[in-house]
Amino acid sequence: MKNIIKIMPLLVFLSIGLFVVGCSSSETSKNANQETMSKKLYTCGMHPNVIQDGPGNCPICGMNLTPINSPMVEDGSNNMNTSNSTEKKDILYYRAPMDPTYISPQPGKSQMGMDLVPVYAGEEAFGATVKINPSTVQNIGVRTAKVVKMDLEQNIRTIGRVDYDETKVGLVQTKFNGWVEKTYVNTTGQKVNKGDVLLEIYSPQLVTAQEEYLDTYRRLKDVEKENRVSTIDNLKSNLMSIRKRLENFDISNDQIAKLEKSNVAQKTMAIRSPFTGIVDKKHIQDGMEVKPGMKLYSISDISSVWVYADIYEYEIPWVQDGNGATMTLSYIPGKEFSGKVEYIYPYLDAKTRTLKVRLSFSNEDGMLKPGMYSNVNISSVPVKDAIAVPVEAVMYSGTRNLVFINLGEGRFAPRDVIVGIESGDGFYEIIEGLEVGENVVTSAQFLLDSESKLQESISKMLASRKDDNNNNNSEVNQIETKDPSGHNH
Repeated sequence: MKNIIKIMPLLVFLSIGLFVVGCSSSETSKNANQETMSKKLYTCGMHPNVIQDGPGNCPICGMNLTPINSPMVEDGSNNMNTSNSTEKKDILYYRAPMDPTYISPQPGKSQMGMDLVPVYAGEEAFGATVKINPSTVQNIGVRTAKVVKMDLEQNIRTIGRVDYDETKVGLVQTKFNGWVEKTYVNTTGQKVNKGDVLLEIYSPQLVTAQEEYLDTYRRLKDVEKENRVSTIDNLKSNLMSIRKRLENFDISNDQIAKLEKSNVAQKTMAIRSPFTGIVDKKHIQDGMEVKPGMKLYSISDISSVWVYADIYEYEIPWVQDGNGATMTLSYIPGKEFSGKVEYIYPYLDAKTRTLKVRLSFSNEDGMLKPGMYSNVNISSVPVKDAIAVPVEAVMYSGTRNLVFINLGEGRFAPRDVIVGIESGDGFYEIIEGLEVGENVVTSAQFLLDSESKLQESISKMLASRKDDNNNNNSEVNQIETKDPSGHNH
């Protein structure tokens, strides 16, 4: 019993010692892990110029930093597992963290005094191909879309202006001297039908022509009674000549028949409308003197109207003669008018850089008034089975049209394409450069483009250095294989 009591203090002392050693070992292991973590380089996905030893937050945006090489992953026990990162990789070259164009085959300092960062095998640039960490791809918001084959079409919306149909506008003019005795159509906008009396004119030329016609007509009747054949033929020829002169003065057959029946020359002659339509311009008043070639009325038929619309240059390929068109007016809600493209003008407006298009619309009910403004929708002929990508996928660099192809596993490659027409639903036709089913990048292309140019420059620099080294080695070998006498061994 006494021996047991003596041993107890010794056991307690040993237990305390083992506990202290265990804690010390655990603390040492923890410090070792932290030291291993602190030796890794971390960077910001949004600011690649931020590089530091160990994890932390970006001093610019506050985001969590991500490891540059072989990032650590968490295992199921929430402990950092570094077994996947212990694999040793070959270092290809070193680059400056703040200036990736500065590379060196040996470790050292950059021009800014910063330690050069190693670039391992598998992380190097292959031409213009970009390789990005998946976490960085997510941070910069890279989105992709598939290249598809589809029908492209464009509905062109523009503003139109209703105007008269020029082929249905007529002028009433005089062909003789005279004075207006009375006007029957004396207001603009008045509707007239073909054959309606417009005005009466007194003209000495008309009175003389009527008297000559009546004199010849009376003589012809007398000769016909006497049956003198040769004289009859001459008088008929003279009568037809005078009648033709009256017709050239716009005297109708009915008026000539009335003249023969009355057998009296009229002081005034009525001028009738040769068209059906509305009077859009009136140039005379009662008592006015008129002369040959003077405009009296302008009469327009508005049973059909023209609509002028302007389209932009990029919309020109979609518009052709005969394309269908619809038109709506804000002051006639719920009514849609149907027409077609009748003519495309062969020149652009120098100020607006737009092309004028003329459309034709039926207007039998007279609802369309010249001078109205309207909303016009021109339909296009679809482009069948076109290879297409979203418009966001194409980058215009002045001399090149680029898209970035998603090669998978964080790799992206630029590709030159030939772009065709643009559809109305946000797609470009690709004439050459892409195949159906490929994935193209639709966002963050400018970041990929800058990185691609950087990678391409580095690849060229490495290739140039490799060629220089090969040339130097070749020269050294040639010198070593010659003896002092100049003979090769």
